[in-house]
Amino acid sequence: MKKTRSLFIVAVASGTMLNPLNSSMISLALHSIQKDFQLSFTTVSWLISSFYLASAVAQPVTGKIGDLFGRKKTFLVGLILVAISAFTAPLSTTFLMLLVMRLIQSIGSSAIYPSGIALIRFHIKEQQASALAVLSIFASAMVALGPTIGGFLIVWGNWPAIFWVNFPFVLLSFLLGWYMFPKDVTKHKGTLRHLAANLDLIGIALFALGMVFFLWFLLSFETNVHYLSGIAGIIFLCLFVWRELSVKEPFIDVRIFRTHGKLSMVYVQFILLNIFFYCLFFGLPSYFQEVLKLSVEKSGLLMLFMSGVSILISTVTGKWIDKAGVYQPIIVAAVLAVFGALSFTFLFIDASTIVIGLILSIMGLSYGIGNVVLQVAMLKESPKEIIGTTSGLFQTCRYLGSIFSSIILGLLFGTEISAEKMQVVGETLIFTGSASLLLGLWFSKDWMTLTRMKQI
Repeated sequence: MKKTRSLFIVAVASGTMLNPLNSSMISLALHSIQKDFQLSFTTVSWLISSFYLASAVAQPVTGKIGDLFGRKKTFLVGLILVAISAFTAPLSTTFLMLLVMRLIQSIGSSAIYPSGIALIRFHIKEQQASALAVLSIFASAMVALGPTIGGFLIVWGNWPAIFWVNFPFVLLSFLLGWYMFPKDVTKHKGTLRHLAANLDLIGIALFALGMVFFLWFLLSFETNVHYLSGIAGIIFLCLFVWRELSVKEPFIDVRIFRTHGKLSMVYVQFILLNIFFYCLFFGLPSYFQEVLKLSVEKSGLLMLFMSGVSILISTVTGKWIDKAGVYQPIIVAAVLAVFGALSFTFLFIDASTIVIGLILSIMGLSYGIGNVVLQVAMLKESPKEIIGTTSGLFQTCRYLGSIFSSIILGLLFGTEISAEKMQVVGETLIFTGSASLLLGLWFSKDWMTLTRMKQI
């Protein structure tokens, strides 16, 4: 039974890791692609922006499809789409073809996460937090190690190698999933006709347009702000809310954000957590190299204090949550975030390597605990019948957090990176950490009341 459980989790984890792997690995390939297709860096960078945009929209949409027509089918189809992109992208004769394959890769890898989370929710009955911690470890490792893996692959086989590397993971996940995942039991037949009949296609279209325009507006802060895209995004999202409140079977029943207040708080906390993490993940390497004049290798080693500790703490956080529940770890993660942000703001500048490592380790503890516990809390607060949709929205919050962090860094580091501006980043982290702590206290108020009653 233990072996079956482990294989089930590996099947899900080896699939869900494909999205973070491919989102981070591309960064070191941009220069080679730019040279091969004779394009500007701005044009080539659409390989990153389009991946974020497509993933943010596709996660909840494919999650809804999985809820209605089967999580196993959706998971396996997602893997097939990743395999198609991995085979075809290296054959691209034009940049447009490569961009389309990148979008297919994004949609395919996005379909895997919400379906995988739902499969664990329904078929791993014991120690779910420990199972989700494994997924978190795989994803965190891929985010942290993706650029390094990409660098080695490019040296070996140029940029096509970052697509070829998907095949072993796709094959492992597909074969294990085919045999380990139970057959789907759904109310709807998985045909295109039934798909169109039971999906709120107008709602999905309004959501997609709203998110694309709004995210495009956010991404434009790094160059020239597109105010019209922001206005269009808000209009489409408002139309989406109006549509979902009036239709009988909505794509996303927006009332859930009012009726399930704690789920809404989990989403907001997850955005804050990712703003916190990605401000460091994106900002520190440049600071280390440009201000402290450290080599790429030493910068990477310093970043391991944060990412490595995050991965290590994830291994025990799942067991902690299984025993103690979600409330205590949520508070601990937020307190660590505030303490880490204060240390970063007042001690980081001019600190020794050891002190820098200690501060980044505190940050890693906060992110590792928060990443696992918020994932578990999201499952706990989500209605069972729409767990794929809510899991997809959870991942959309991750992309919102990373995009907001890039805006913050773009505004601060627009002309130059300096120690003074890095201190402002620290002040931003204090704000986000404090907001997360306040939300955590609100989220945990029932648990604290119950604890006091037991003491009495």
